[in-house]
Amino acid sequence: MKVYTKKGDSGTTQLIGGRRVSKSSLKIEAYGTVDELNSYLGLLRDQGLDEKKIQQLIAIQNNLFVIGSLLAMDKDAKMQLPQLPETAATDLENWIDEMDETLEPMRNFVLPGGDSAVSVCHICRCICRRAERIIVDLNTEENVNGDILTYMNRLSDYLFVLSRKIASDKDVNEVPWIPSK
Repeated sequence: MKVYTKKGDSGTTQLIGGRRVSKSSLKIEAYGTVDELNSYLGLLRDQGLDEKKIQQLIAIQNNLFVIGSLLAMDKDAKMQLPQLPETAATDLENWIDEMDETLEPMRNFVLPGGDSAVSVCHICRCICRRAERIIVDLNTEENVNGDILTYMNRLSDYLFVLSRKIASDKDVNEVPWIPSK
């Protein structure tokens, strides 16, 4: 099978279900941003994390493929696609709570950085927030499954706490944001 089809040369792409839309449509922007996040999560996995975090990230990446396919489906298509596991959001909440138990309470916002893994994790968090905003916009045009909205919101929380946990595990000093007066 060839990777190129030449059908997108005019600036359109095909949704799951067959309808063609502009490559600049909100729907394409939504699942494209989820795909970007998924790629950066792969980079995060390559930053020397422990096996437990790697397995969590792999589970998240699998969920993002599900989300991407659901967002890529034409709203009128009659296809059965994989769905998010029922426990997807609560898994994130449980992982957040587990990491939070070992972290110092937050007293200030922290500046991203201090270690490449921490920085990549913050980049993932920012992309996740952007994806969430785009999906919220898409939801005004067509009904987006509420589980997707919940999952993306919780995922950005997970990524923030994960960045703090990675910093803690690597003994990286978190630099607090102190606004100038």
